[in-house]
Amino acid sequence: TRGARAGAAGGSAPGARAATEGGARYGGLEAAMGVRAGLAFARPSLRRPALVMLLVLCTGLGVSRLLGATLDAGFSAYTNGAIVFELGSAAIAAWLLARRDAAVSA
Repeated sequence: TRGARAGAAGGSAPGARAATEGGARYGGLEAAMGVRAGLAFARPSLRRPALVMLLVLCTGLGVSRLLGATLDAGFSAYTNGAIVFELGSAAIAAWLLARRDAAVSA
């Protein structure tokens, strides 16, 4: 439900437009990233672009969340876990991009 999604994200959704925006923001980006990663799994020529996408987006999300939580003193178990996941994913993508093997650059 709309209230449950908003509560999980740490906010409130007073109307249908807010719920739609929240659904797009908290699901649409992740779904698009998943589709791109799935395509890269199926087509090796898309692996490097998918890793660059993951590096850029996960770095942006993680750094923004870290900065926001620092400025607002808004650290929570959810926020901490998301920061670790996002920055960890970015680090793994960077490591894979730095490798020069056929699995990444195919």
